[in-house]
Amino acid sequence: MAGIYLHIPFCKKACHYCDFHFTTSPLRKDEMIASLRKELTLQSDFFDNALVETIYFGGGTPSLLSADEIKWILGDIHEIFPISPNPEITLEANPDDLNPQKVRELKNTLINRFSIGIQSFFDEDLVWMNRAHNTREAEASVKRVQDAGFENITADLIYGYPLLTNEKWHLNIEQLTSFGVPHISAYSMTVEPATALASFIRKGKQQAMNEAQSAEQFLILMESLKEAGFEHYEISNFAKPGWHSRHNSNYWNGIPYLGIGPSAHSFKANVRQWNVANNTKYIESIGAGLIPADKEELSEANRINEYIMTSLRTEAGMDLQRITTSFGNEYRLLIENELQQFCDKNWISQDGARVTLTTDGKLYADHIASDLFVE
Repeated sequence: MAGIYLHIPFCKKACHYCDFHFTTSPLRKDEMIASLRKELTLQSDFFDNALVETIYFGGGTPSLLSADEIKWILGDIHEIFPISPNPEITLEANPDDLNPQKVRELKNTLINRFSIGIQSFFDEDLVWMNRAHNTREAEASVKRVQDAGFENITADLIYGYPLLTNEKWHLNIEQLTSFGVPHISAYSMTVEPATALASFIRKGKQQAMNEAQSAEQFLILMESLKEAGFEHYEISNFAKPGWHSRHNSNYWNGIPYLGIGPSAHSFKANVRQWNVANNTKYIESIGAGLIPADKEELSEANRINEYIMTSLRTEAGMDLQRITTSFGNEYRLLIENELQQFCDKNWISQDGARVTLTTDGKLYADHIASDLFVE
């Protein structure tokens, strides 16, 4: 099994909280599409014939691509790599891009899953975030995609920012679940150093984020979506039974993936690589037939720590027997020595060799993982 991620580094507007690689200038879009397609050819032997079962257009804003551009890229992938019989092919989309004509055009591509960046159903919140869409477009986009016959839909929400009262947060969740989408991703607002939001907070133009508010709204989220029949299968991801994201699940399970495009990351056989996060350098390097990537071979400690971090975020949890088998019993003993403190706090639950986070423990997932890390 394997997955392909394509980074489309173009956006209409710069969201104040976003630190992903992108540009708001479309001037070199044609060159970028050509470079993405050429990189696919340059990376043709990356998987050693493993079947590609997931393809993910991320960004940036991939819904800025035309249907023809999507067809060209997917056509190249199918020519270059062996593809599983029923691949999951996801397109991240902003609501304002999903107008009737665009949805009709996308229906004639191989896209079979949408990830719609709603974030909020309140216009004042969307303005605060500097999103390109409004509430009306958010509601219409989901219904329009459903009416076109797409069932596999996920939508994003954000919580834990100053404008979002608990009452508004309940309404956001209720609105989204009322649409009947089978998957929801929700993220706490984080302040990344190089973002506009961080600058506004430093200058006193915006309030700092409130950790207590974020924790309370995360608890509201978990309770509300459980009542609505969603499985909390990863810290930020909830799905109706049978609708887990195959692409993201492969990340958490250590399945190889190839990242195409500027800033895209790849992983295979304990080696991680990442492309340069600069559009001009990326286009020039690919044009010269060179992949502009740095590589890192993960040490044993890094591989253990990555497994601890990713596994504890999932409903399956951390398997201590897997640590014994893959890395040795001494590492398992080191980790087990640290577990008792979290059992005492009721932050983790242990069933034999299986360790999972409790509801309270999910509030401290990163803290727990970092305390379990081996040196």
